[in-house]
Amino acid sequence: MAALRELPEDILPADARPEKVQVERTRDRAHGDFACNVAMALAKATRRKPRDIAEQLIAALPADFSIARTEIAGPGFINFFLAPAAYHATLQNVLAEKEHYGRSQIGEGLRINVEFVSANPTGPLHVGHGRGASYGATVSNLLAATGYAVHREYYVNDAGRQMNILAASVWLRYLELCGIEIKFPANGYRGDYVFDIARTLHSEHTAKFERPIDEIVVNLPDDEPQGDKEKYIDALVARAKELLGGDYDIVFAAGLNTIVADIRQDLEEFGVTFDTWFSERSLTDNGDVQKAIESLKASGDVYKKSGALWFAAEKYGDEKDRVVVRENGQATYFASDIAYVMNKRNRKFDHLLYILGADHHGYVARLRAGLQATKDDPKSIEVRLVQFAILYRGGEKVQMSTRSGEFVTLRNLRAEVGRDAARYFYISRSNDQHLDFDLELAKSHSTDNPVYYIQYAHARICSVFRQLASQGRQFPDAACNRDFSVLTEPQEDALLVSLARYPEIIELAALGRAPQHLAHFLRDFANEFHTYYNAHQFIVDDTVLRDARLSLVAAVGQIIRNGLELLGVTAPESM
Repeated sequence: MAALRELPEDILPADARPEKVQVERTRDRAHGDFACNVAMALAKATRRKPRDIAEQLIAALPADFSIARTEIAGPGFINFFLAPAAYHATLQNVLAEKEHYGRSQIGEGLRINVEFVSANPTGPLHVGHGRGASYGATVSNLLAATGYAVHREYYVNDAGRQMNILAASVWLRYLELCGIEIKFPANGYRGDYVFDIARTLHSEHTAKFERPIDEIVVNLPDDEPQGDKEKYIDALVARAKELLGGDYDIVFAAGLNTIVADIRQDLEEFGVTFDTWFSERSLTDNGDVQKAIESLKASGDVYKKSGALWFAAEKYGDEKDRVVVRENGQATYFASDIAYVMNKRNRKFDHLLYILGADHHGYVARLRAGLQATKDDPKSIEVRLVQFAILYRGGEKVQMSTRSGEFVTLRNLRAEVGRDAARYFYISRSNDQHLDFDLELAKSHSTDNPVYYIQYAHARICSVFRQLASQGRQFPDAACNRDFSVLTEPQEDALLVSLARYPEIIELAALGRAPQHLAHFLRDFANEFHTYYNAHQFIVDDTVLRDARLSLVAAVGQIIRNGLELLGVTAPESM
């Protein structure tokens, strides 16, 4: 920018001067460390050849110790070759800043609400939920590392049909414990956890919720296969509410509270915590749903059709209009969704990041439509979809179904492969790509297992300093001035460049919501270290060389710790 300001107006008119200049790392360092295309971008405005502009800019560049030389390449690229001193300064920064190295304030002043997981509390978390949990937690960590004020939120779907089906399922298992035999509905929740909830309910309340079998089944429609399983389960729920009266809430709460508590504990053990567990029912209880409906009405984009209240969402880019209030007077999920968005905005969040399953692909358009109709900024909403995680054991795909109870829980997965491997593997691919989770690879102690390979690099670094201590030698304080000019080996050069790239990777991963960039960087970084470790001795007699190499090794260990912490993975000192 300084060079641009130095160019006279007859060469570069004031109105043609760009506010920003793009400088990128080169893929091949033979072409320099960084390259800039500003000369080509200015060619039209200046009516000059890009190479001529590039020559003028290079001549106007201020002196900088970090730049060894510049050159013009191709049609007008300006390539910058950094001096070794620039990388040596980075090494010193890593040692001085320690756990703060790589962090920035690019998001300072912006409050962002990140909602993720939000699985229906109808059963334990399974391996599919684990991917959303790992992705959401890691993206939140990255955003916090780049200066955003991050608020992590879990939306508890504690209202609606699925929760009523769970309550009915718990009640039927409870009745079985009371000695009442009744055919379990095809559409009920069948997992063992339903039995466990029913046993606790029976232990605490004995026969309080028992009702005669004749009263339960009278006039119920046929279940599958003769009848419609959806109509049957809905009729069974209505019968449970009728026969239990106020006691239905106790049965409902038993299922809800038990499963939410289990989910919370499961996630905490997975290293995933939330600032708020937000109740869907609270939106109705505190009047937010009604306020949202009134706001949509005030927009003039609500109309009645077939006894229901509709919102003209298609007008705002949605694929179709949405029902806000059904003909029976009940508000729809859409109304709750808009109420939830408005609630978040009223809590003064600048940006709303939703991390949802791949089946929510139409979510963003309807949310933005509702927000736009209520005169709020639709760009404040961002939706990231997480594709399915497919589990393989011994080359065989594992089938999963929450309703039938045939699924592998997140807790089971952690018990088998460990928290670290699960956290890493889940974010190793882009969230919009399907993930094949290889159990055997995740458990292996080999160089093919990336998380093991990265952790092994850190353990090796720790062993170097244990060996140093065993020899009665000390590593100089980070504040000491050291001569890094002796770091001339190719492996040392590669590691120094990677140290400098780390903050760029954090910014790239945070702004792109793409934690896989950090995962891949750490894998490659570990490989660079292992290559260095196998090629050279660190604890040598030459004090200057020893201190320089140990400084580099310490910095590598610091970066690995910093990066793994953001991924939710531990950095063991021995393996």
